Amino acid sequence: MHGSGTIAFPGLGIGEFSLNRVAFRIFGKEIYWYGILIAAGFFLAVLLAQKLGEHNGLDSDDILNMVLIAAPVAIVGARAYYVLTTLDQYHSLYEVIAIWNGGIAIYGAILAGMAVLILYSLVKKLPILKVLDVAAPCVILGQAIGRWGNFVNQEAFGRETALPWRMELLINGVRTCVHPTFLYESLWDFAGLLLLVWVFYHCRAEGETTCLYFFWYGVGRFFIEGLRTDSLYLGSFRISQLVSVALCIAAVALYSRVSKKRAGTAKGDDAP
Repeated sequence: MHGSGTIAFPGLGIGEFSLNRVAFRIFGKEIYWYGILIAAGFFLAVLLAQKLGEHNGLDSDDILNMVLIAAPVAIVGARAYYVLTTLDQYHSLYEVIAIWNGGIAIYGAILAGMAVLILYSLVKKLPILKVLDVAAPCVILGQAIGRWGNFVNQEAFGRETALPWRMELLINGVRTCVHPTFLYESLWDFAGLLLLVWVFYHCRAEGETTCLYFFWYGVGRFFIEGLRTDSLYLGSFRISQLVSVALCIAAVALYSRVSKKRAGTAKGDDAP
């Protein structure tokens, strides 16, 4: 579901204003703000990955190789995830691959990208948890910035509300006040970024940053997804909430393993 027309935040005293989804044109080709924001998030995430990778003892060439491989695979994963959860909407191969018409899911990108990092690490004999620890803050940074593309597109909003920070837009021809869930997730992700970077530099155990990302994003997305009106469903369950629960369980399981390994290492260090 998309909104249209002008946007306002009446509870905050912000009157109606317009947003053009097209940033500019090059040789007649429209360049959208959504794409620009995604690209900006990707670029900043790569810069952060280089910095964190250096701290974690990873070669910059390996970081760049992983980025170049993971980026297109993540896009395919995002599209595949969306298509597989909405198969009834597609009737031809062209419709399936026409990603320019919209229809991607962030969880598909995360899962596909993570698979690439794990496989690359196995092939190159890199420490998997160190690689994932570098990736986690970078991914959440890209997510935090990318959500503003949803704002420009007037999509990914929540159900109706009268809260002071409500967002007003035109939905099906009616001015409606809704939860600005794009903002909720962006703020949650930026807060998560600060926490993840702190943990990355202050915690010694490999995998702790990855665990925190899984848990932090899983919890936030679970509750925010419950407010949205465009969720994908499996029966009566929101798919993103199911995946969020799975992420949180994975975080707890991985943290338990990481903690045991750290305890064993510490015990070995104390042995005479």
